[in-house]
Amino acid sequence: MPFDLRALLDEHAGQCAALYGTHVNPRFARAMGLIGFDRCYVRGRGQYLWDADGRRHLDMLAGYGVFNIGRHHPVVRKALEDFMDMELPSLVQLDTPLLVALAARELKARVGLGLDYVYFGSTGAEANETAIKFARRTTGRTRILHAESAFHGLTTGALALNGSEVFREGFGPLLPGARVPFGDAEALRRELAAGDVAAFFVEPVQGKGVHVAPEGYLREAARLCHEHGALFVVDEVQTGVGRTGRFLALHHEEGVEPDMVLMSKALSGGFIPVSAVLMTRRVYDSVFSSLDRSVVHSSTFGKSNLAATALLATLSVVDDEGLAERAARLGGRLMDGLRAMSERFEFMGEVRGRGLMVAVDFVRPRSMKLRTAWKMVNALSPDLFCQAVTMPLLERHGILTQVAGHGMATIKLIPPLVIDEGDVDTFLGAFGEVMEDLHRFPGPAWESLSRIARNALSSGAKGS
Repeated sequence: MPFDLRALLDEHAGQCAALYGTHVNPRFARAMGLIGFDRCYVRGRGQYLWDADGRRHLDMLAGYGVFNIGRHHPVVRKALEDFMDMELPSLVQLDTPLLVALAARELKARVGLGLDYVYFGSTGAEANETAIKFARRTTGRTRILHAESAFHGLTTGALALNGSEVFREGFGPLLPGARVPFGDAEALRRELAAGDVAAFFVEPVQGKGVHVAPEGYLREAARLCHEHGALFVVDEVQTGVGRTGRFLALHHEEGVEPDMVLMSKALSGGFIPVSAVLMTRRVYDSVFSSLDRSVVHSSTFGKSNLAATALLATLSVVDDEGLAERAARLGGRLMDGLRAMSERFEFMGEVRGRGLMVAVDFVRPRSMKLRTAWKMVNALSPDLFCQAVTMPLLERHGILTQVAGHGMATIKLIPPLVIDEGDVDTFLGAFGEVMEDLHRFPGPAWESLSRIARNALSSGAKGS
């Protein structure tokens, strides 16, 4: 019997959480169930998702920043259909694939910054692993610096650059390195002065918490790295492809000279995993230093004409639809609306971000009654309060959002860049209603949080 995708999905309709819990990750499935996120999505288009009941949801998560151009963009879809209709070859390996070369040329043209060559891989973590190797080879040094709250991936090398102990615990020993405060050029200088640092890896806007680099910091960090013989590596895995209002977040600051720029996530429109390491000629010549070393580093899927097709079509969409400019405009509308609300609601703290990468902090309120509620929830779990925001946004308003990181009272908004003014206003209206409910204590929102905490503690005790 030939494979029939539609029949397979029809046969197992509504079984998403049960099958995932049985065959993939039962504890993750249980966690999704506790917060009401265990629903089956059956369709995605642009900035929207539809569940099995036919309800439309506004996606303010975008697959952790993968779907900058929205889901199933017709331009990229048509390009991939053309590729298959033409029966074009891919992954010949012992060839010099045309579409890969064209993808590199187009990416270089948009990134600029004096970067000469592009190495393609599959994921953001792989891009970081590649850059670690290249930095060590180029400098002859081993130590890698990263920032507090950094996130560069969860493979072993990238994990050594992770600012969260939650992810690192139990997986050591890791590569030698050190952590410096984000935005603190003097702390960076002190570490670089030891003379054994291969590179400093940094996100221009940190994914965990959405912390924006202070003005001038990236330029000074690059200068300090070069002064002390280290490389300056910029991780644009989540911030690239128009997310922050420019093609790269690095483009917001003049005069920065990176040795490598790392990209992934949104590069192919979400259709095919692809990553890119853009590097200077010096880095390239150090790694691929002779003909017999021209294959000293490679990836099975790194020369994929199919992935290059998706990348080229995605870049065309970003240009033609002005998505970087759209992110700047709608990000400003979103942050202005949230900041206006923060004056009304005691739980709301700082609203920050760049383009359509936005964070909202929640803080200890002023009034006694609300302080009691805050203390109660945080005593149960420091990660619990944000669920009082994300859960009703999804359940009552059909809006998908995420917590910004472990132990953070912060939610993060990274919607597809194709959202419109109506979507922004819909979110602001829903968020305002959720805030109003949270400022009523006791009330249904607080009862739901207590129930979740009790269920989570019960599950933990049972080990399920």
